[in-house]
Amino acid sequence: MVKALLSFLLLCSFSYAQNLSFNSLDTKVEVALDPLLVKIKTFLDEDTYTNNSEFINVIFDPKSDFYKNGRVDVVKVVQTLKENGLLKLYFDKPKELHLNFKTSGSPLFFVKIMGDTLRNIGYYRYVTTASHLDPTEFTWNISLRSEYATDPLVLEEELLKCGCHVIDIQRESKTEWTYIVDISNAYLHVRVLKSQEKRILKRSLYAHWLNVSQIKRLKIDSARGNRWHPYISYYDEALHLLKVLKKNRTYFTIQLKIPENAKYIKVSDLYTLKNIRNELTLFPSGAR
Repeated sequence: MVKALLSFLLLCSFSYAQNLSFNSLDTKVEVALDPLLVKIKTFLDEDTYTNNSEFINVIFDPKSDFYKNGRVDVVKVVQTLKENGLLKLYFDKPKELHLNFKTSGSPLFFVKIMGDTLRNIGYYRYVTTASHLDPTEFTWNISLRSEYATDPLVLEEELLKCGCHVIDIQRESKTEWTYIVDISNAYLHVRVLKSQEKRILKRSLYAHWLNVSQIKRLKIDSARGNRWHPYISYYDEALHLLKVLKKNRTYFTIQLKIPENAKYIKVSDLYTLKNIRNELTLFPSGAR
């Protein structure tokens, strides 16, 4: 009788263990087959994901809402995890934050766009730690001291102003993130000069970038008090340098003829932007 009872208990235990094993296996298979769950797991540690799996199923229902153009909408995924307290982007104290940016587009154009984007979201002091170009991809790595990891939604909103968007995010660690950015339809988010529309450039710590694709000529007047030594660069739509104009004496007015294939112009000073203490007035003409 005792032997029969022990046999029965062992059989039940084996059956229960099998069920646990199969249930665990089913869960792993489900995650492996679901791109959304796979991506969610990359942003969370194992314990956080396991302890909140049911809650995660609820906040990511329906799953179809988290796909865009046939791929996981990673920005929306991170934002949802953040809003529901599962992903904390703030650190307990300032730490060294490492950001890696990747693209298949022009390296020069990409660095310019990312530099402007980072400045617009408040990242002024960062250091380039590495860059790498191969036949299919360009990578730009930077580091900075920060109290929080970059908010992907804020970064995405700023990139959209330049016709770019984030197509994937990889969380390497709490302090290292990789962003893959599509710049196939990129453009600089700068003023577009139009014929007969006067523009005024205020004093700035940075060179002035302008879109000159719609004009043929440009007159620039420098206000009194300036000691402007014109340093003007022309670029095509991919930001390849076309022409540079340098003047080593002070100018108060200058007439420019825009090259036909020029889309952007950079207005600066040959020596220092401190020489442009007051405004520069632009007079575009000749529509094209």
